[in-house]
Amino acid sequence: MVDKAEVETAVVDFVTVALRQNAVYVPQSVDDSVALKADDPISESTLKLTAACAELGFGFDEKLLRAINCTSEDFKSELQKRLSIIMGMGKNWTPLVKNWKVPTGETLVEYFCTYVATILKTQGAKMPCGHIIPDGSFPLERYNGCPFCKTPFKFGEVENTGQGSQLKVLTLWTLKDLESFFHDLLLSRTPLEGTQANSLKFLAGQFELPEPLTIGMKETMVIVANGLVEKGKEDEAGRCFRSPTDVLRYLWYNNTGFVQLIEPGNILQKKIRNTRFVDDYPAEEMQKYVDEIKAEIKLKYSRPECRRVARWLSDLPMEAETMAESMHAKRGMWVRAIRALRLVEFSKRPEFSKLAELLKVFHDESYEVWLGQVSKFRLQRDAEQTLALLKTRPGAFSRTLFANMLWFGPEPVLNSFSQIANKVPARLLLTLAMYAELYFDPNAKRYVRPLGGNSKQIPANPMLGRYTADQLEAMVAQVQSLSLDEMKKRFAKIECASSTMFIDPMLYKMPLPIGDRSESIQSLPVALMGTRFPVEGDAVRLFMCWGEGLPAQHLDMDLSCKVAYDDKLDFCSYSQLTAPGCQHSGDIIHIPEKIGTAEYIELDLKKLKKLKARYVAFTSNAFSRGELNINMVVGWMSSKHPMTVSDKTGVAYDPSCVQHQVQISQTLAKGLVFGVLDVEASEIVWLEMPFGGQVVHNLDMPTVSGLLKRLDSKMTVGELLSIKAAAQNIEIVTEQNEGNPCDEVYDVQWARNSAAVTQLMID
Repeated sequence: MVDKAEVETAVVDFVTVALRQNAVYVPQSVDDSVALKADDPISESTLKLTAACAELGFGFDEKLLRAINCTSEDFKSELQKRLSIIMGMGKNWTPLVKNWKVPTGETLVEYFCTYVATILKTQGAKMPCGHIIPDGSFPLERYNGCPFCKTPFKFGEVENTGQGSQLKVLTLWTLKDLESFFHDLLLSRTPLEGTQANSLKFLAGQFELPEPLTIGMKETMVIVANGLVEKGKEDEAGRCFRSPTDVLRYLWYNNTGFVQLIEPGNILQKKIRNTRFVDDYPAEEMQKYVDEIKAEIKLKYSRPECRRVARWLSDLPMEAETMAESMHAKRGMWVRAIRALRLVEFSKRPEFSKLAELLKVFHDESYEVWLGQVSKFRLQRDAEQTLALLKTRPGAFSRTLFANMLWFGPEPVLNSFSQIANKVPARLLLTLAMYAELYFDPNAKRYVRPLGGNSKQIPANPMLGRYTADQLEAMVAQVQSLSLDEMKKRFAKIECASSTMFIDPMLYKMPLPIGDRSESIQSLPVALMGTRFPVEGDAVRLFMCWGEGLPAQHLDMDLSCKVAYDDKLDFCSYSQLTAPGCQHSGDIIHIPEKIGTAEYIELDLKKLKKLKARYVAFTSNAFSRGELNINMVVGWMSSKHPMTVSDKTGVAYDPSCVQHQVQISQTLAKGLVFGVLDVEASEIVWLEMPFGGQVVHNLDMPTVSGLLKRLDSKMTVGELLSIKAAAQNIEIVTEQNEGNPCDEVYDVQWARNSAAVTQLMID
């Protein structure tokens, strides 16, 4: 546990982590030394803070209000400042056009006239960028910058706040809550999303790791090990590793920031592809760019770092042949790492004799590859040998279950799988139950996302054609029955004294945190991919802000949307600012010095419904060379009340109306879908789907539909809790009784901590 002095220095970051869980960390409540008396008068400074936070869209429950009332003036000021920063009040939200909801009516004629006037230096309004705007062309009074080159010059403040129809009510968190959240992250039984990983990196530097150390996922282990190394605890970091692959994962994360082992060649090819969409560059410039990318991913280590890795590999509790076999899948990456780490040199030292044995086995390839044996027997259609090998690795068996059922027939495969089902991680069991129906549908196209690649659809397995519809339906039923029965057995084995359970109805709409992880960071209360946000009013306002902290330069990021009808597609973007039901605020190509810039799109739900639009996909694209700008913020606003636009500057951002927003933290994507509006249902589905392409036209709507179908097929938190209740003979009640509270209560606040939700996935 950290002492109070350390806690005080970390208050700002603790507040950030707590806010992501819909809470506020109050340091004075660490040991409940502050009495939260209901009869204490609310101070004037507390009332001012409450009013200011309401303008930002936040409210406090009574317990949090009383706790804040007992804090110092400095803390209240710092809390207000932090909430303002998180909600982007310090960013530049000025678009290119003032009162942009009214189209400017610009055409190609205005661009041609400006081009000629600038070349010939004729009379007209000379802009700070050097372009000359002829009289009678662009309506300059409507612009905050140059309408020709899209460079902004005039900037305004956020004028309208407090227009939101709903406050985000925050609760109280103490240091104990933060530490409990830290332990939940460590124990998470699914890979951490970008927001969780970011929170874990900070908390790992503030709290001591529990003893004995238990970490739920390999990706989590990498983040923890990196934090330990930064603290100088190299031996403790070494104890986190169980195989050479864990060590390689750490090395790659430390070098690139990716917790997944994305091949360096894939990163290089992806970055080069992201450049090809832009205008052709001279060969010399392209070669220089490629050399820069190679330099970024090149492995460079000091001798102390090399010695550290050599010791980690020597201390692993595995036989050399087993270690070498685990390294085979990433052999190319290991060859690079061995050379960069000088492991051959260190293996000659007496204390690294095991390392010498490992390198000899690895270089001579004197080991048997398990996957090669599986493939050999599978191609020989030897079901007995194939299934015998698969049973030794339950995780691999579960990942290939569907394909093997089609290859060998369902009966022998399911019989073998049932024998080791109790050893399969719960997240994989639930995944099988969720996606069986989609996989065994011969008419379905499956959505996949390769490591470091773009989202795409793949056709159904061609072997489905060998089976009748009834046989395929039977396979789905068998898989679901086997998987869910195993989960019921696991729940039934747990001693439980509870007799009643309350499940918030909203949890039946909240998908389980399995499979579709998000790489972006959510500063507002987090939401899982697939979460549906109801739209209360008749308008949805998309926003994108980028370039903060960067020098003035050409950095062209585009906010767009694609509208899907039954018989056609439409779009709204920089090339078509006005579309039926959609209005763009104007394209910005150059960012100003340090303060960033913004674009908006307003969606008119009434008009879209009248036109019978089905979906609207929200996208952001990098038109400039490279990927989406790091620290870019995208999201949408919604309110039952009308959302105004500043007449003076065109600023349309109101933090109280923000329904959801995310920050791009690390990506190889050229384009990103960050939400889909279901027009008829008036709901927005939050998702994160990278795609290739410089403009919105590159977005494949069937792929979006495939992802939505995949998200819809996911089991919800409420459904898993219902399975738990049935297995443990617990009665589910529909309403809570304060006089006779339920033994187990599961509400939305509990479910926001998806790491805690994963503890239901009993292994």
